[in-house]
Amino acid sequence: MKEIISLKDIHKSYYLGKQELPVLKGIDLSVADNEYISLMGPSGSGKSTLMNIIGCLDTLTSGTYILNGQDVSKMTDDELADVRNVEIGFVFQQFNLLPRLTAWENVAMPLIYAGVSKKDREERAKTMLDKVGLGDRVGHKPNELSGGQSQRVAVARALINNPAIILADEPTGNLDTKTSVEIMELFNDIHAQGNTVMLVTHEEDIAEYTKRVVRIRDGVVESDVRNEVTTSN
Repeated sequence: MKEIISLKDIHKSYYLGKQELPVLKGIDLSVADNEYISLMGPSGSGKSTLMNIIGCLDTLTSGTYILNGQDVSKMTDDELADVRNVEIGFVFQQFNLLPRLTAWENVAMPLIYAGVSKKDREERAKTMLDKVGLGDRVGHKPNELSGGQSQRVAVARALINNPAIILADEPTGNLDTKTSVEIMELFNDIHAQGNTVMLVTHEEDIAEYTKRVVRIRDGVVESDVRNEVTTSN
């Protein structure tokens, strides 16, 4: 199976004056096409830093990172921005929707950077909203949507460029239990359609939906386990 992510001996340190603060201390991780994986770890474990590096939001101190065949380890900020827009779809706990834009305009945002015409942007965004069950909410603004609907808009936006991988950071963190189940069922559907999905979560019941659980502790991979049985409600 094609390898989407290859991390080899990833180190990341931050500096406080001359003091080095190591966060990642030699991470090796391989993710194949169409994997469904959760990244877990206690606060301060390094999982958020690792997610930011995988998402090309932060750069590594040393090591090698190959994303969908491209070595992003030594890319400039502008090159990383281009890779982010094409290869990665982000879903955040806070939704990160622009309040003055409608649902379809929020979903279409990545297509602006890709140079897609307004007519095509609108058509593709509305089609994607229909796929996530919001075909009747395309003209609604975020304050007219529930939390679950807002997260569906965020998922549609993440999918709009057909990225190599969907990265979701605590995607159910602001949702009630019933809505969390609905969003995780949506991620199940997305994975079933052939997408590679990686979730950062601290909730064991959310991790159970995924096929593989990687636990980070003290900047290293503590365990990497494949789930035999996944939750389906």
